[in-house]
Amino acid sequence: MAERGPAHAPSAHYRLSLLALFAAVFVVLGIAPLSREDWLLENALVVVALAWLIADARRGRPLSNLAYTLLFAFGLFHEIGAHYTYSQVPYEAWFGALSGGRSLDALFGFQRNPYDRLVHFLYGLLVTPVAAEVLVGRVPLRGGWRFVLPLTFMMSHAVAYELIEWAAASAFGGALGEAYLGTQGDVWDAQKDMALATLGSLLALPVWLWRRRGGAQAAPVPAR
Repeated sequence: MAERGPAHAPSAHYRLSLLALFAAVFVVLGIAPLSREDWLLENALVVVALAWLIADARRGRPLSNLAYTLLFAFGLFHEIGAHYTYSQVPYEAWFGALSGGRSLDALFGFQRNPYDRLVHFLYGLLVTPVAAEVLVGRVPLRGGWRFVLPLTFMMSHAVAYELIEWAAASAFGGALGEAYLGTQGDVWDAQKDMALATLGSLLALPVWLWRRRGGAQAAPVPAR
């Protein structure tokens, strides 16, 4: 983590503030969700991720403020999807209320609820810099490997998540399995979700590498 400048130094106060705010959102959106069973399934991995983040910070390996901010933003989008179930997030009603009755579906020609697709894209866009920070902080990567390894790491996550969705939907079946899987009748849903996560990663990595290079150049040279 030597390449971080002062602006990127981890702040215990900042990450604890974000954790408290996320906990509040988690509780509020956990009240009377559309499907309690689906909410529990959607948040199982969230609890695991939070436990890892807290334990890693306590071991003296906190992430940057930016990384926690990106995870917080992604968590908000996910919790909205968990509250309503992804296929029933009422984005159309929200857009209509803000735009004077206009239709987002009509504007973009949506034939299904696209909220799950948005979150898969945001997973790649927002979580990739976090994964890259963790990997580079633990593995001495050089050259193109700083791009290739985080990208393939995120792609493997996208594949793993689709397999988890399939296994859970097969195990629970019925309305719960359908809500968790969220294909909405699209036979290529899993492939499109993975492609969108990959696209998000491809957009995020160049920005992350450029920002890291700038931070390295701005970092003070230690006295000898």
